[in-house]
Amino acid sequence: MFKRIREDINSVFERDPAARNFFEVLTNYPGLHAVWWHRVSHRFWLWKLFWLARFISNISRWFTGIEIHPGAQIGRRFFIDHGMGVVIGETAEIGDDVTIYHGVTLGGTSWNKGKRHPTLCDHVVIGAGAKVLGPLTVGKNARIGSNAVVVRDVPESSTVVGIPARVARSGDKEEAARREAMAKQYGFDAYAISADNPDPVATAIGRMLDHVSVLDNKVQDLCKAVNNLGGDVCGELPEVDMDDVEFLEEKARAEKARASEPKQE
Repeated sequence: MFKRIREDINSVFERDPAARNFFEVLTNYPGLHAVWWHRVSHRFWLWKLFWLARFISNISRWFTGIEIHPGAQIGRRFFIDHGMGVVIGETAEIGDDVTIYHGVTLGGTSWNKGKRHPTLCDHVVIGAGAKVLGPLTVGKNARIGSNAVVVRDVPESSTVVGIPARVARSGDKEEAARREAMAKQYGFDAYAISADNPDPVATAIGRMLDHVSVLDNKVQDLCKAVNNLGGDVCGELPEVDMDDVEFLEEKARAEKARASEPKQE
């Protein structure tokens, strides 16, 4: 038991730069206290002493402001930073080295018995105020942005933001490099499809490029098949003249500037 406590405290130093010494963390971190209380209540829950387990869980909530159902399964080095307002449901499952911040809810979306709360894999980080709802799975190394509402599975090594949460960044560097090459081929400014840009619109543009690429390949195969049958289709497609686009953009900027100039009487 004391080995696990020391392990928990050491994990705080790795994730909270405000932690100064062992005694401070031991006595002044309610997130750790809530986890330790939960280990006791969870043990009673496994022994089917349900009332006693819930009673200990309620005592923990009074002292820490963190509500963890005694039925929840929690891995090693789980860290709740600040902690106030955190709610973790009965069938939630949390892996190792997971970090969550204040106001996070791991809740259910059904009144039916059975698995109804989220599963968090190892090394997940959930920002303040986020709500993760239902029997979904958050993949390993995933990040959930503050105040996001997650209602479906989150892929590994990805970042999700928004309501409802959408993937804002993917950890697949090869996919990002492929999309950037496609963007340059079409004369498109590739900044928006960078994997380092946490923007759901950027992700949507990346998926559109994927779709265009698939369509191009299918059209080429179709044209080749028709030409093999004696047809003559699908010559070279005209290229988009980017100079025309730049001219239109410059014209629009000039008109906007003239409209903003003060009128002379």
